[in-house]
Amino acid sequence: MMVKQINVFLENQMGRLAEVTGTLAANNIDIRALYIADTTDFGILRMILDKPQEAQIVLAQAGFTVSSNPVIALAIDDVPGTLDAALAVLSENNISMEYLYAFVGRASSDAVVVIRVDNPDEALKALCKNGVKVLSSEEVYGI
Repeated sequence: MMVKQINVFLENQMGRLAEVTGTLAANNIDIRALYIADTTDFGILRMILDKPQEAQIVLAQAGFTVSSNPVIALAIDDVPGTLDAALAVLSENNISMEYLYAFVGRASSDAVVVIRVDNPDEALKALCKNGVKVLSSEEVYGI
């Protein structure tokens, strides 16, 4: 139950992010979630999109440096303590997390947490064993 995340390398230049969003808009690709990690000179734009394969192609054709990687999407109740419980499962199973970002979906009262871990297969097994709801790619792309 992995979700495909699209990553775009962006130079820190005025309007560069708008070029990405414009390319996606022109190709009728909807952004479900995004996160930017930046430095002084560049940023990495991480996105969950409704059509990730198509997005990777059109962004590359538009001249962007694009990659993808698998991430895990969790559905957690949007109340205090539920994120802590999910992260505790990873910690208790010695699974290292590289990063996470979250958003609230339109279709339910759950918050969606996107995580990148060092051992996704073990993470999935531990999360499911401990009752943490892991979303399928179809569920996430359709939010």
